[in-house]
Amino acid sequence: MAEDVLAAVRDLAPTFRERAAEAESRRRVPDTSIKELEETGFFQLLQPTAFGGRASDPTVFYRAVKEIAKACGSTGWVASVVGVHPWHVGLYDPRAQQEVWGEDHKTRIASSYAPTGKAVPVDGGFRLSGRWHFSSGCDHATWVLLGCLVADADGNPVDMRTFLIPDSEYRVDDVWDTVGLRGTGSNDIVVDDVFVPEHRALSFGPVTALDVPGHELNHEPLYRLPYAGVFTTTISTPIVGIAEGAYEAYVEATTQRIRVSYGQKVADDPFAQVRIARAGSDIDASWLQLVRNIGELYAYAERGEELPTELRARTRRDQVLATERCVAAVDLLMENAGGNAMRTGPNPVQRAWRDVHTGRGHAANDPERALTLYGQAALELDIKDTML
Repeated sequence: MAEDVLAAVRDLAPTFRERAAEAESRRRVPDTSIKELEETGFFQLLQPTAFGGRASDPTVFYRAVKEIAKACGSTGWVASVVGVHPWHVGLYDPRAQQEVWGEDHKTRIASSYAPTGKAVPVDGGFRLSGRWHFSSGCDHATWVLLGCLVADADGNPVDMRTFLIPDSEYRVDDVWDTVGLRGTGSNDIVVDDVFVPEHRALSFGPVTALDVPGHELNHEPLYRLPYAGVFTTTISTPIVGIAEGAYEAYVEATTQRIRVSYGQKVADDPFAQVRIARAGSDIDASWLQLVRNIGELYAYAERGEELPTELRARTRRDQVLATERCVAAVDLLMENAGGNAMRTGPNPVQRAWRDVHTGRGHAANDPERALTLYGQAALELDIKDTML
């Protein structure tokens, strides 16, 4: 059962916490951690049952991600991103799914969705070239999903597609060296004039309309969820987990700290107590809204009912505000964590502070764009944005 996976992930969390410094030093999640996650069945939670997956309730997946991210932000981020890709591949033509999982149900997929490459239509498919940035966990994958605009003969963009290609047709350029989320190994993917058949180039139009080729094979309600809600929640959830881990570490450290300047236990400081209350409330509220929205979307899909535009917009609203509130909560704690927290080393609050600010920079966390969508939906305006 999916709950068994969640329990196994919780058992691994202390080990991931112990390896957090190693992940930062290596600039990638240790192979052992990925192998241990694989053995729990985590990467199969959102994978189609036709290929050995569980096609589970997505809230179980996000709960597992949060537990991992509480222990190690980089491991949680990679687990979330790599773990959601089986869901996306489940939307593809069954021929593409067979190519990915036909020989190995444990095949892992990375991604880089920003359309920075070039796709040229040719007979039977496309020629793909370019460089894609920020492919988290790509060292642990053997396929990759790459976003790209498709232009007409005059060079005008006419379509946005995601191209699925194996590692024999791309290379990883090791360029990831950052302040936060250092262990995610979010390196560049480089492709040099590769042919991608039509069935491995999925257009965003059908994905947004919830009418994709993968429905021919995968009938589970999981594959009737909106890309925008699933993927942006995939980005916000590890940030919530990182913030929760920072909160717990701060509270534990505060019980022991003495503020030398005032000769006072920090735990007795009412202002520190208020920070704990505010940060804890914002982190809790963020998580409760995330799982509420995904849970409601999934319930509609289970009933076979149309997903309300208002709910899809609310999912984006709460997702982006969850990130915003959790970054602010960690800031609140870090401001009162003392000078020692700023020393180079394994301080968990400091690491969380660096990690949430780095994660905040992801395109999914653009507040103005997401909040505009919600306002448009509330005003019953025509929404053109595909990220709904």
